[in-house]
Amino acid sequence: MRILLIEDDVMLGESMVASLSRRGYTVDWLQRGQGVELALTTENFLAVILDLTLPDIDGLKVLRQIRRAGHPIPVMILTARDGIDDRVKGLDGGADDYLVKPFALEELLARLRVMIRRLSGSTETDIQLGNLTLSLSDNTVYMQGNPVQLTRNEFKILSTLVTQAGRVLSKDKLQQALHGWDEGASDNAIEVHIHNLRKKLGSPIIKNIRGVGYIIENH
Repeated sequence: MRILLIEDDVMLGESMVASLSRRGYTVDWLQRGQGVELALTTENFLAVILDLTLPDIDGLKVLRQIRRAGHPIPVMILTARDGIDDRVKGLDGGADDYLVKPFALEELLARLRVMIRRLSGSTETDIQLGNLTLSLSDNTVYMQGNPVQLTRNEFKILSTLVTQAGRVLSKDKLQQALHGWDEGASDNAIEVHIHNLRKKLGSPIIKNIRGVGYIIENH
């Protein structure tokens, strides 16, 4: 599950990247508003966490740019601006959620899970597709009620496919979901991960669209 973080505070940004990464997210981090629209146009993210006080462009303007460009991606505003007017402007401007600094990490994670569940069309704690149940709260997977033990990368790939069920994702997109912009990372075994997932799930739930990529149907 890949997240785009826009935050100019270096200490906070580093802490959030580390904390979210430990919870199974792949986080790409921008410290300026410039470049956000290009990133969303060319890359595949599940959600955006956006600070309002940026050094080059006000965060609300960045939010308006995102929405005017037609990006439906969920956006959480994360800011020290705690006035009612600020909250109203943020939510009316197209944000899906608004969280004031300082914040508790667990609350941020819970709100992020809610946005991602909505993206997948689920309002329940877990996301369920047929006999498959995936929990974002504790990174667990069940098939026909039985727990399935996955590696970190296997869970990342499966959760990316599940939260975007009905969409064909190329190997490049799945590679980005694993490593984001980390140029030092290397993992050319997407086919191996998919093979292992199919074997562990005991089901052909992950389908290969030859020459295009992989998909989990949303029914």
